[in-house]
Amino acid sequence: MALKINGLGTANPPHSISQTRAAEFARTICCENEEQARLLGVLYRRSVVTRRYSVAIEAPITAEGDSRSESSLEFDRDNASNNHSVGVQSTVEQSLYPPATDPSDRGPTTAERMAFYERCAGPLAVEAATRGIENAGFEPAEITHLITVSCTGFSAPGVDLNLIRECELSPNVARTHIGFMGCHGAINALRVAQSFVDANASAKVLLCAVELCTLHQHYGWYPEQVVSNALFADGAAALVGSAGTEGETRLPSVVATGSTIIPDSTDQMSWLVRDHGFEMSLSALVPSIIEEKLRPWLCEWLAEQGLSPDEVRGWAIHPGGPRILRACEQALNLQRADLSASYDILRRYGNMSSPTVLFILEQLIQTDNALPCVMLAFGPGLSIEAALIR
Repeated sequence: MALKINGLGTANPPHSISQTRAAEFARTICCENEEQARLLGVLYRRSVVTRRYSVAIEAPITAEGDSRSESSLEFDRDNASNNHSVGVQSTVEQSLYPPATDPSDRGPTTAERMAFYERCAGPLAVEAATRGIENAGFEPAEITHLITVSCTGFSAPGVDLNLIRECELSPNVARTHIGFMGCHGAINALRVAQSFVDANASAKVLLCAVELCTLHQHYGWYPEQVVSNALFADGAAALVGSAGTEGETRLPSVVATGSTIIPDSTDQMSWLVRDHGFEMSLSALVPSIIEEKLRPWLCEWLAEQGLSPDEVRGWAIHPGGPRILRACEQALNLQRADLSASYDILRRYGNMSSPTVLFILEQLIQTDNALPCVMLAFGPGLSIEAALIR
């Protein structure tokens, strides 16, 4: 049975930062010399990202050179002698990331970062879920199953309890958590949601993915982490679904999901808990591996659904970065315009990990001729997760 998408909702923290300002801030925690500062600027400019939202930003400040009044950072250049980093001393309107004191400084501990997660993840998830339920036209008490998704923090009681309490769900709602699966976690959750409506045609499922990626900004000059610093952002997205038969309704529906592990690629990507935050590693070979391996598997999986890549009208591909999107273009013989929604979400919001594909889907289904749509995301393994929406 298909998972009918009754409603979607998205949310971001209240304050954001332009990529130009983010690069200036990053110099205070990453760079030890002018050459590193120059390279950092290049990486940030090449990211495609123009703005990101973060729970670490505690107040909006109008800063010269930032295009919106909710820009997040201001810099005090008068006290630069107190900072080993090149360029600027930040008086950032945030308390999580002080400037690095020396090259061995690794920033706040994981416990300090998780304190932010405990405080901020629940309210952001509630905002997205409230919108999703309202857009679905359901009463909160009608929700029978709750699926939460996150890979950027842990706490118990957790986000699921926040959602039950603040959204006024039934205390008897069946809870499931999809944890630490990375950027494709929302697709794993769609698979679980589809299984629930397969088993119970009266089920109404609330899926909510929330990620606070900016809690894991890394100190020091480690190129893989600098790239992650340039891309990661915070956001939440919710989907409300129920049972539906393909073709019986005008509402888009998840009709199939697929998954595969690329052989001999385990060491190409990781997401690990460390003493000073969670650490992302991403080999420079990942785009070339995707370019080589994606199409054969996807063609086989789509053929099982009676489709070929040429018949897909909408592509909701997780923007792990511009190189990942370009690899997908090459692998699937697509034009940049075919991935315009993915590029647009990356540009306006950054890489929010698991909620990102739902942001893209929300944009796509508001346009004509976006179905059938294929959702794709990649994660440690290397793994590929896919969903087909008709």
